[in-house]
Order: sequence, then C-alpha cells, then structure tokens
Amino acid sequence: MIQSKIWLSSPHMGGNEQKFVKEAFDTNWVAPLGPNVNGFEQDLENFLNDDVHVAALSSGTAAIHLGLILLGVQAGDEVICQSFTFSASANPILYLAATPVFIDSEKETWNLCPIALEKAIVDRIAKGKKPKAIIGVHLYGMSFKIDEVRAVAQQYGIPILEDSAEALGSSYKGKRCGTFGDISVLSFNGNKIITTSGGGALVTHTAKQKDKAVFLSTQARDNAPHYQHSEVGYNYRMSNISAGIGRGQMEVLENHVNLRRKMHDFYQAYFADKNGVTVFSEPNADYYSNHWLTSITINPIITGKSREDLRLFLEEHNIESRPLWKPMHLQPIFAQYPYYGTNVSETLFDEGLCLPSGSNLSDADRLRLEKTLDDFFNNLLTKC
Repeated sequence: MIQSKIWLSSPHMGGNEQKFVKEAFDTNWVAPLGPNVNGFEQDLENFLNDDVHVAALSSGTAAIHLGLILLGVQAGDEVICQSFTFSASANPILYLAATPVFIDSEKETWNLCPIALEKAIVDRIAKGKKPKAIIGVHLYGMSFKIDEVRAVAQQYGIPILEDSAEALGSSYKGKRCGTFGDISVLSFNGNKIITTSGGGALVTHTAKQKDKAVFLSTQARDNAPHYQHSEVGYNYRMSNISAGIGRGQMEVLENHVNLRRKMHDFYQAYFADKNGVTVFSEPNADYYSNHWLTSITINPIITGKSREDLRLFLEEHNIESRPLWKPMHLQPIFAQYPYYGTNVSETLFDEGLCLPSGSNLSDADRLRLEKTLDDFFNNLLTKC
C-alpha cells in the first residue's frame, strides 16, 4: 500500500486565516489594498521591531526588483549577488538590464564569502565598474556573516540588499533578519515558514522609501484625477485577500519557528552517530536560525553513497527531499557572467540535501522518517 506523501515544506494554516479572509469578502475588499494589507504590514513591522517600514507585495521577487530600483540600479550597472541561492535572487538584475557578478559561499553559513566579496569589488573597480549593490542571502534561514559583509560594503560605499526570503524569524546577535540591509526583502511563498499563498514584502528604513515602493508597485500613477504616468510602474501590490491569510499566519509565526527548530533537533539527534553526514547548524551563539529547511551534506568518500542515492531512496518511499540550490554561476542563463571564489558552493550542491522540515510534521511522520533513514543507512552505509 502506498503511504501518504511526506512533503519537504507544505503550507501550515493556524486557524484564523479564514476569519481575516472572510472579513475581506464581507466588506468587499477583494482587490489590492485594504485593511488586511495595512494590518499585515503593521504586524510585520511590529515583529521586526527595528523602526522599519514594510510594503506588502505580490512576491519576494517583486520586492528584490523594486529594491534594486530604490538603490539606483540601472541598465549597464553591475550588481554583486551570492551565487549559492535560488534564481529569484538574481533574475531581477537582468530585469533591469544590469550585469550580475556572482560570489562564492563560505563554509560556516553557506552564504556570501566576505573574502571573495572584497576581491570581486577590488577587481571590478580596477576594471572601471564599481558595483552598484550587493545582494546577500540568508540561506535556509541562516544569516550571512553580517558584520564581515557590512564592513566590506561600508569600506567601498556599496549598499546591501538583504534577501531574507528564507529567514523570517531568524536573527543575528539578537536582531531580526530582514532589518540588516539598506533594503531588505521577505517572501511568503507557499513553502515558506509562513505563507500568503504567494507574496512578499519590501522592508525599508524610511517612510519615504516605502512610499516610493508603493508608488512603483501600483503602476506609478501620478497624483492626478486622470491616469497619468511619469515613470515606469509595476503591478506588484499584495491583494487584501492574500494579506488576510498573512495576518492569520503572523499569529502562529513564532510557533512555526519553534516547530521547524524541533525538526532540526530531530535530525541532529538522528545523524549524531552517522559518520560522513553533517547537519547544517548555527556556527555559534550569535546566530539563531528558523531552520526553514534542515539540510545535510553527505561525504561520498566516507559513506560510499551520495546525496542523490538518499534522495532517490526517499522518493521511492514517497518522501520529498531536494538537492541544495544549484549555484547561479553554473546555471546556463548566468554562465556568461563574472564569478569570484573557489568551489565551496559547487561542493555544497554536489553533497547537500534538504530534508522534510515542515512545521506540520507529526510524531508519526518523524517515526516514519527515522525508519526510512535507518533502512538506508543501516543497509547502505559502508564505512562508520
């Protein structure tokens, strides 16, 4: 008999989402803008707790696009981007006809390597092209090396766009991710730690920046009784319905973080005696990860098996897992662009696997995961 699917990271409703959505229907606020949008933005501002301003948008990708515009990126500019990430971090650079410059990861946080970052900046300046912005990503909920990356950015006067799409609820030295960048972005896609089914947000440090983002995201309509446009605009604002889902999700965000961290603890305990398997974890007490996705690396020399062997084995048992992000500099669409670093991100892609991490996984799911992993490692692990 085929067992039910264990998903990598499925949506997890808290209960009050329908209340907020019903209010939107009852008051006929079903279009973009409305009380839920305002309320959701306020909820996020209260949670981030750093005197920030939030604009709710249709996606995290839209937020990155508008964020780059607010930072002044134009056609022909260069934008530094972490290579080890999802393509949504890099695609908006091309939307603006700018050039991405990709940077390798470091081994502790898997994120933007400060050493490679500075080498890239120095080289691009020597080539006559000072980068206009730096996109740093908090991968799988783990913040990048904030202090080191900021020091490099400040030394050369380059703003940071903080991609916190995977890190709502994470922090560094007690400060929330989503507040570190000159501009920051969040995502509420269906598989994120909370969801609005689809959606994102732009986080700014001034009301003026937020107002500009809202202006651009609502087709850049000038203040006139007729439709008049002096700038290119976008249809990027979040709907009142989606924001209603988000308001309900904000009520359970911290519980979802705790449950994701519980899944990480489960895997840490399980793999503690598995030589050659490493669970991706905080490097020290400065870091607090939401562990959006718990990921492991499998050393094929020690174990005799690869992450692909495990992925296929889990797939046979109707359990979803996924390789780590394929670095952008290895992607066909981005292969022509500059890359600085060694092979850290390539090795992570070759050896890494994301395991089921949802906040709605049950004790029965964990027992099934443990048994399936036992079947794989007890039968197939060749060296201990």
